[in-house]
Amino acid sequence: MTTVRVAVPRKGRPLEAVLNRLSGRFGVEEGFVDEIASTLSYEKAITKGNVDADGDVYERLADYSAPGEPYGPEYTLFRDARNGMPRRIVFDSLRIDLGEVELQLIGREEPVRALRKHEFALGFDSADLVLEDVVSLAPEPLATLGEINDRIDPRESDVRVVGGLGDTVYHTLLSAPDVSESPTRSFLERYEGPLCISPRYERLVEAVLGSDATDGIVFRYPGDREEEAAIESVGLGVYLTVTGSTAREHGLRVGEELFPSETVLLENPTESSAAAERIANDLVDGIGVPAC
Repeated sequence: MTTVRVAVPRKGRPLEAVLNRLSGRFGVEEGFVDEIASTLSYEKAITKGNVDADGDVYERLADYSAPGEPYGPEYTLFRDARNGMPRRIVFDSLRIDLGEVELQLIGREEPVRALRKHEFALGFDSADLVLEDVVSLAPEPLATLGEINDRIDPRESDVRVVGGLGDTVYHTLLSAPDVSESPTRSFLERYEGPLCISPRYERLVEAVLGSDATDGIVFRYPGDREEEAAIESVGLGVYLTVTGSTAREHGLRVGEELFPSETVLLENPTESSAAAERIANDLVDGIGVPAC
């Protein structure tokens, strides 16, 4: 039997998007996927201190993991960076028997880097991390998922984006009304001054805006404040938004959507195979970026 291993995040929205994509496919039932998602959501709530744990962490880990059962998931312990650095139960692996091919989902902290190191042929990760890790900066803005592959230097990385899963939220321009009633890219081209962003998205914002637009802009960071409150005090910022309702509650104007934050399927062609290609086509199903 041929085994196709796919690197996936251990937790968070991208992992949920992958599980949702599996739901109803390859013989995986919806309830099974919901159970994994509910388990991870419960463990996240424990880590954040929102609910009391039901039993010892090792007992829960043993109860959750069922590697000997059909489609039995496995979990592992991850040292969370929150206060006290608690141990958090996260996704580890899942085997799916497809007959002639066995699909294995393998949890990794940074799937894109696992593909860069040639550990996998396929992997899912947030498009944000692709921009942070492998996309080169240029004077022109990067606005769509379809432009990512053209910005990856083949001398620096073999990783390419195959397609997206459609779990899209956007990095969006937000502004105080005295700065702009409707902030756009064209407004940024003329703007000089502070721009509030999350420090973990600095390179992403530079790629999305382009170096021409960031000339004259000084990045500011939220620190311990909520992002919307920080943007309100700075006057202009870039933040991930779904509906923009929280931003409006802070008196901010929701402007142009700059770049989609979406879970994408990645491929390292030098490690790929015919079986991996078939799995990739089934997983993305033509959604998002055209296969490269």
